[in-house]
Amino acid sequence: MNLKELKELIELIQKGQIAELELEKSGVRVRIKRDRGPIVPVPVSEEAPPAPAVPVETPISQASPLPSAVPAGWLTLTAPVVGTFYRAPAPDSDPYVEIGNPVKKGQILCVIEAMKLMNEIESEWDGKIVEILVENAQPVEYGAPLFRIEPLAPT
Repeated sequence: MNLKELKELIELIQKGQIAELELEKSGVRVRIKRDRGPIVPVPVSEEAPPAPAVPVETPISQASPLPSAVPAGWLTLTAPVVGTFYRAPAPDSDPYVEIGNPVKKGQILCVIEAMKLMNEIESEWDGKIVEILVENAQPVEYGAPLFRIEPLAPT
């Protein structure tokens, strides 16, 4: 792992609001963890040279305001990471969910690929999918709206 690759990892964490990342490549393991202070790459193996600390930029809210046409009570599930949005676990598989499908809290709705890692995105609520806001294989930013869910009425 060279300095350029380390800088790219640091930029990914800065842009994506990722708090911690551990990566192993060619026998070199690197763990980068962001706290409230600067991002400091921490070499886990002796083969990786220490990298200089990079100051953290103040994140700007990237969540777009919801259009006024969204019915009251609908909930919006947003992207927890930056990456590529996929509706299905594999290109030849059926999508996890379709519009109108009922969903349970904890049910996988999609995956977001970030640096070759597939992050399963789960529903935060019981309800029904009313909108899918991202096309398959499209890049998403942190906080981007992915799904609108109509919650189940309390019983």
